[in-house]
Amino acid sequence: MARRNPLVCQYVENLSSAALEKYAEIIRDLVGRQHGVYALYRRDKLYYVGLATNLRSRLRGHLRDRHKGLWDRFSVYLTIDHRYLRELESLVIRIAQPKGNKQRGKFARSENLMLTLRRQLRDQQKAEWLELIGSQRNMSEEDGEGAGHASRRRSRPALAEYITRAISLRAIYKGKTYKARVLKNGTIRVGKRVFNTPTGAAKFAAGLRRVNGWVLWKYERAPGKWVRLREMRRR
Repeated sequence: MARRNPLVCQYVENLSSAALEKYAEIIRDLVGRQHGVYALYRRDKLYYVGLATNLRSRLRGHLRDRHKGLWDRFSVYLTIDHRYLRELESLVIRIAQPKGNKQRGKFARSENLMLTLRRQLRDQQKAEWLELIGSQRNMSEEDGEGAGHASRRRSRPALAEYITRAISLRAIYKGKTYKARVLKNGTIRVGKRVFNTPTGAAKFAAGLRRVNGWVLWKYERAPGKWVRLREMRRR
């Protein structure tokens, strides 16, 4: 079995900030110009988290910039594979929320499941309400959803309530791969054409008269994990 390279290849923890000045040459040889994540502490409490492609230079800079005098110890974690370095920094910042970090960590390509959770809770609550009153008509009246509301819902892109960012779609039919792009507003772009429904986009892309776009199209739920678009409605 092949051995995977670790994300963190070397580390040193809980060093005094004074060591950066007093033993500069030793730390230079120890850390070099490697990239990684570092943490600054003040009286044993996390103060700041950062990443750098030149850790030694960045740490010495914090002895003179806006963080001067606000930290007294530090730890560094050197990495070999830098592809996930920024996400690792964001993860630590979001969990620990250090006082010295002005920006909250961001996950550029990650899906926020809060909207999915809210939708599922809403659907569950509606189902429970319908079970209690036993009437779709009454449910619509309670929600204020008359014919005008239904008409507006039909005119909205089918994916509008399921996404918060642009995503890619792909479909394979008879050995041929088709691609599309879902825009932030839920519309689906295939070439220069824009569609409101997955089925309309699938018919145009594959040239089919009868097809279910929710089944034909797939989206990348997680890196490398492509699932049918219909799974989006079940989450």
